[in-house]
Amino acid sequence: MMRRLVARAVLSAILLSGTAMSVQAAGTLKVSVDSNLNTLDPAKMKGGQEYVAAYLIFNGLTVIGHDMTVKPDLAERWEHSDDLKTWTFHLRKGVKFHNGKDLEAEDVVATIARIQDKATGSTARVNFEIVESMKALDPLTVQFQLKTPYAGFAELFGERQARIVPRDAVDTLASKPIGTGPFEFVSFAPGDRVVLKRNPNYFEPGLPKLDEVVVRILPEPAAQVAALTTGELDLVWNLPLEAIDKVKADPKLKIDSVPTSTWDGVIMNNIVKPFDDPRVRKAVAMALDKQAITQIALFGNGTPTHSPIPPSHPYFNKDLKIAKGDPAGAKKLLAEAGYPNGFEVTLHTPAGRATRERLGLAVRELLKPAGITVNVQRVPFDVFLKDIEGKAGFYIDGFFSRPTIDTSVYPWYHSRGSWNTALWNYSNPKMDTLLDSARQAKSDDEAKSLYGQVQALAVEDSPGVIPYVINHINGLSTKVHGFHSHPMMFLDLRDVSVD
Repeated sequence: MMRRLVARAVLSAILLSGTAMSVQAAGTLKVSVDSNLNTLDPAKMKGGQEYVAAYLIFNGLTVIGHDMTVKPDLAERWEHSDDLKTWTFHLRKGVKFHNGKDLEAEDVVATIARIQDKATGSTARVNFEIVESMKALDPLTVQFQLKTPYAGFAELFGERQARIVPRDAVDTLASKPIGTGPFEFVSFAPGDRVVLKRNPNYFEPGLPKLDEVVVRILPEPAAQVAALTTGELDLVWNLPLEAIDKVKADPKLKIDSVPTSTWDGVIMNNIVKPFDDPRVRKAVAMALDKQAITQIALFGNGTPTHSPIPPSHPYFNKDLKIAKGDPAGAKKLLAEAGYPNGFEVTLHTPAGRATRERLGLAVRELLKPAGITVNVQRVPFDVFLKDIEGKAGFYIDGFFSRPTIDTSVYPWYHSRGSWNTALWNYSNPKMDTLLDSARQAKSDDEAKSLYGQVQALAVEDSPGVIPYVINHINGLSTKVHGFHSHPMMFLDLRDVSVD
């Protein structure tokens, strides 16, 4: 209730101040996100709204492009040894941080060392555990020695938290971020807005085109859409699915959408009964019609899949059939597992996450014919993160796209994977071997074959159910030009202009 009252107050203030807000410099883009930013320190960021700021203020050594391939960013080129264990990155010349200091290799070393430090608490730490040592060979060259061969190492620097920061300004990043990105930090009013201005020294010639970006924090979908309709916003990042039809119906507005590898999942804790029996997990997976779930949870704005590898990726295993729902087959498996009459179970869903709530309700209905009685329990999101995620036996969760197939799959399916050990506790030596081998694959064909086997084994073992990947959808004014939604859900405004 309090969030709604605050949102209404914010919306009223927006509408009442419309005249004053309209007198702005040309080239100011006003965009909304749906929750507060807890930090502006990229290493410590955990939420999509924070990643919006990260992409505008900072750069990585590499960047994941709109085509989901790795491209140069602060590193103009790189090379690796034949054994894939020594990687050398060459930095662009003349790149400056927003405080005027030159970007140097020592900044890269300090950034990654800070991410590796457990005390920092960065969720990207697991990605860089593979690094044995690193050093600056000269001011513009940094070299990494890896513990094991890893073909996708360059892509790791496209991760959201792996933004390069000045080594002498880390203590103030949370409230006064300094990067090399297209926009410089101006101010942050928690719960209200972040204001950024054009970086006149940005290293890409002629970019960015905007003079200013104002990121508004509006938790309620109705407030976002109302502000977009009245022109008080130019763009709603990650538009709520419920608002799509309303935006489409307004001739002053438009939708921009792109497939992603962001997914929601049905989490079954493999060490909690009855999900410690693979036949029970497979029965649950078998009973679920993924196409129907995609329609119910996403209103069709997504694509059924087998794993976090999306159908749009060349490594997707097209030979595997998407589950269509087989309650009779599920009943047979349950009987074999000792549950001839099914069983009753509680499914926890995070309150306020609409797609995940709808997914939970769809699971409840689709499991009924298989003899599984599901009691859905909505849990406040903060309580969900504290008491449910990683602890409960059966719940709905979800995760953003990762920069590589390895980082999309390994943490969830390898027995030592950081998310696997925190979620479904799945263990299969064959899966471990496939994932370890894929990390060392020296060709696309080899990697495609290995990841095809990973998907097949994930379907067979069913550690959990990933029913779909979600489209990233943005709502924007027709006055906004040059904007394209990013499959990593980055807010790329470098080439954007506004009338």
